[in-house]
Amino acid sequence: MLEQPATTSPQRRAATAQETAHVASGLRSRRKRKNLLLNGLAYLVLCIIALIMLYPFYWTLITSFEPTGNIYQAKLWPSGWSIKNYVEVFQGTTVPFWRMALNSVVICTLGVVFTVGFAALAAYPLAKMQFPGRDLIFYAILTLMVLPNEAGLIVNYSTTVNLGLLRQDNPILNVLAQYAAVVLPGLASIVGLFLIRQAYLGVPMELIEAARIDGAKELTIWRRVMLPLALPTIVAFSILEFVAYWNSFLWARIVLRDKELLPLSAGLLELSGTFSTNSRAVMAGAVLTIIPILIVFAFGQKYFMKGIEGAVKG
Repeated sequence: MLEQPATTSPQRRAATAQETAHVASGLRSRRKRKNLLLNGLAYLVLCIIALIMLYPFYWTLITSFEPTGNIYQAKLWPSGWSIKNYVEVFQGTTVPFWRMALNSVVICTLGVVFTVGFAALAAYPLAKMQFPGRDLIFYAILTLMVLPNEAGLIVNYSTTVNLGLLRQDNPILNVLAQYAAVVLPGLASIVGLFLIRQAYLGVPMELIEAARIDGAKELTIWRRVMLPLALPTIVAFSILEFVAYWNSFLWARIVLRDKELLPLSAGLLELSGTFSTNSRAVMAGAVLTIIPILIVFAFGQKYFMKGIEGAVKG
């Protein structure tokens, strides 16, 4: 009679363990189904948001191929297909499309090179060099981000006029000066300074100290140590600046007196006449203007995501 509990105890323990495992399996199964349901709902919401955001571009695309019809009517499919709107834009019967495309390329090249270069250079002392008031200077610069770009239009225009960028007698100098007038106000980018400085903060000081011990100057350290390690963030910021300069509209319309120097985004307005507007040609021009941005982002999205992630972590 005394040996019975010893023989039944393992059976009870096995039954208890089996029951516990069954309960745990049920809990894991319910948790898994709940996670699948939540993920499914999240993806559904994201897909709906994506469709809402993509529809304006889709509407622009199908409208650009329509020969006739009401362009203001919501639709999922065009009433007809035609490439005459694109032919009109390419032929330059209304606006010099290819010249404006060249203007956009020149403005983007100048803007991206100088803006990224200045931001990358200015961020180094604010991140890795020790001097009185360093953080105060940085946070004072950040406070300027609360001001909208439109707040500086009058000051920027007055500056370009005083620098003589809007009046040059020499035709070649006049073109270069007007390009510079478009690019100049955007050279001091606070966003770029912030992003690249955050990337610099993630670089270990041991690397910089080792380079200094080897006799490297600060400019050499910046060029050979900091820039390669912050390359993803620099590429991400370059993409942002490319999009900003490619979409130059308001400031370009203000300072560029010669309409042949307008970039594409600002030049498309010339497709709108005083009494009539070929809206389908405008849509075709808008589609052609968007394509380079999509190409640049498609090739640089890997660096873009890494750069933004590195800047946030820094």
